[in-house]
Amino acid sequence: MPNAKETPYRRTLRRMYQGRYVYLLMLPGIIYFIIFKFIPMGMLGIIFQDYNPYVGMAGSQWVGLKHFKELIQDDYFYLMLRNTLCINFLNLLFHFPVPIVLALLLNEIKNEKFKRFNQTMLYLPHFLSWVIVASMTFFLLSVDVGVVNKALATMGSPTVSFLSEPKLFWGIIVSQNIWKEAGWGTIIFLASISAVDMEQYEAAVMDGAGRLQKIWYITLPAIAPTIVTLLILKLGTILNVGFEQILLMANPSVNSVAEVFDTYAYRLGIIQGNISFASAVSVFKGLVGCLFVWVSNRIVKKMGYEGIY
Repeated sequence: MPNAKETPYRRTLRRMYQGRYVYLLMLPGIIYFIIFKFIPMGMLGIIFQDYNPYVGMAGSQWVGLKHFKELIQDDYFYLMLRNTLCINFLNLLFHFPVPIVLALLLNEIKNEKFKRFNQTMLYLPHFLSWVIVASMTFFLLSVDVGVVNKALATMGSPTVSFLSEPKLFWGIIVSQNIWKEAGWGTIIFLASISAVDMEQYEAAVMDGAGRLQKIWYITLPAIAPTIVTLLILKLGTILNVGFEQILLMANPSVNSVAEVFDTYAYRLGIIQGNISFASAVSVFKGLVGCLFVWVSNRIVKKMGYEGIY
């Protein structure tokens, strides 16, 4: 029994001690966010400086909005904006719905062993690094050793330079994302589906509803808030494209469709040492993401959903 005279401070400490193992599990995540998210924010001022690491922030010259102006006036700006937005909108159009469909299909499997087996197979690609995924893509689609081109040659058809054709680059990127992450994305939707009241399904069966009708009139409306929330969060990263994926898949033949803000910031910040400019690019991406979240959240609230805040 807690002491009636116990102060709020002591009560909090007692509860933390009771849940000490939970907090211990949280510790790696907390340390990660402190080191890689909160501490770097102390260096945010370098976006307004010509930062020199040898003299630090105190000795670097303040230049105001110079780097943002240079970014917008850069010849590559609209090319990067087009490429980044197009890849992300293609991901929204083709990748985002796939986990929802897979979750609905998995939910219809009645054999638990078969269901768990399928879930495991769908989750596995998520744990592969982009280096492995890019290597697999190379061995499938390259002109010299690609399985697809070898099959085309066997059938007497001309080979196709999949990896050096700009028109195919975005499709390859989106296809990789679907194969690698769609299965992992089903976890949230399956959890949301599991919370649906089973009595609704039973009532629907009594009314003569089939499987598709139960999905359309019960399951989808029940998980709609989850779908809307994830869509808003996805729009918040509208200018973030998988840096490692693009870096591994890009080559001089497809640079016109592969240059995005992430690779541009890497090239200027890491390779050329222009840390302030690269930081300004990252901040610009974050501001645009916040704008998309704010606009999309207002829209979904007017549609009758709760939104994320």
